Amino acid sequence: MKSRIVILGAGESGVGSAILAKSKGFEVFVSDKSKIKEKYQTILNNYKIDYEEERHTEELILNATEIIKSPGIPETVLIIQKAIENKISIVSEIEFAARYSNAKMICITGSNGKTTTTLLIYHILQKAGLNVGLGGNVGKSFARQVAEEKFDIYVLELSSFQLDNMYEFKADVAILMNITPDHLDRYGYEFQNYINSKFRIVQNQTENDFFVYCADDEVVINEISKRNIESQKLPFTITQKLEKGAWLNESNMIVNINNNPFEMLIHDFALQGQHNTFNSMAAAIAGSVFGIRKDIIRESLSDFQGVEHRLEPVVKVHGIEFVNDSKATNVNSTWYALESMKGNVIWLAGGIDKGNDYDALKKLVKEKVKTIICIGVDNAKIHKAFNGIVPNIIDAISMEDAVKKSYYAGKKGDTVLLSPACASFDKFENFEDRGRRFKTAVRNL
Repeated sequence: MKSRIVILGAGESGVGSAILAKSKGFEVFVSDKSKIKEKYQTILNNYKIDYEEERHTEELILNATEIIKSPGIPETVLIIQKAIENKISIVSEIEFAARYSNAKMICITGSNGKTTTTLLIYHILQKAGLNVGLGGNVGKSFARQVAEEKFDIYVLELSSFQLDNMYEFKADVAILMNITPDHLDRYGYEFQNYINSKFRIVQNQTENDFFVYCADDEVVINEISKRNIESQKLPFTITQKLEKGAWLNESNMIVNINNNPFEMLIHDFALQGQHNTFNSMAAAIAGSVFGIRKDIIRESLSDFQGVEHRLEPVVKVHGIEFVNDSKATNVNSTWYALESMKGNVIWLAGGIDKGNDYDALKKLVKEKVKTIICIGVDNAKIHKAFNGIVPNIIDAISMEDAVKKSYYAGKKGDTVLLSPACASFDKFENFEDRGRRFKTAVRNL
């Protein structure tokens, strides 16, 4: 009898997993509690894969040999609880797909900066002419690429939700950018649970593998001191001198992996700001581990085009600059955004609060923000945190309303910054939808 793979969630990850499972001869069934997008229905039909939408039928799911779960589905969901009771193996797309690939894996996680770092590394390897795929939390489904393409290296952005259902998987190069409180609603409001999830990035690594991490992140350093990590450690820092890894000598980045150091002025980075220095350092280390020529790494770090929805300049309207940072779904991301702003800011904030503590933002907000415009369904927490710190806090009923109000509140030389510090699912499909709606509303002014 054929083994039966059931996939929960029919987005990019789930549909890719279904294609791979089908190509490996499994009996495959896809179930989504929501409506399945038309483009994904078309793909499932083309591959003759059975599916259901807007329900989870227990008798069609709980007879699975293994379940591949979309990262967006929490373990508290009833069908997952029943699968656990029935002792059905539950894995992520990444865990499943890696079984069928011998490629090298460069894996990036962290609360902030992981998408930018992932795309920087991919850019470096592509420029060097390597046969490289991009997947995980960004780009095309990793599983579908394993089914239909043949890459020698994958650069994978991994969220904590993906790492949670990975067990045998091993990263050849594991990169941990930072850890700040995020998604605590999924981790029982226990920060340590979230930390443990992020540190799964180094599981199964041996002394032949590499662990790249930020030596300026107290949470990361504290956690490393408690763990026995077998892989070769390559830290990056802007506060100290190192013998191995990446560090600064005044405004010069030095990268040294194997006693063959190279240097680059941080002023030549395409991406400016302290957080982007970290991102560029991590990417430079990864490139060096793979023996990429120094001139290619330098060129890649200086001509990289940036990431949509991450501090993305949109347009200037009557001297007011509009910046789209919709990808900032937590407080720490917004801290970096505000830190990089010059002068008077009108800040668009709010959405689904994931257990946010706004105290870390208060000093920056007092210095730089003249008006907050709230775009969430429930804005009470933002009002409470910043009353008395910011002269004006205004509620908006929609993105269009928020953009109009920000325009009327601004004057020449001001910056309107969409950097919500919250998830987007109260009013938008995802942070991309939120960012695109912002850009459309700005262009319609």
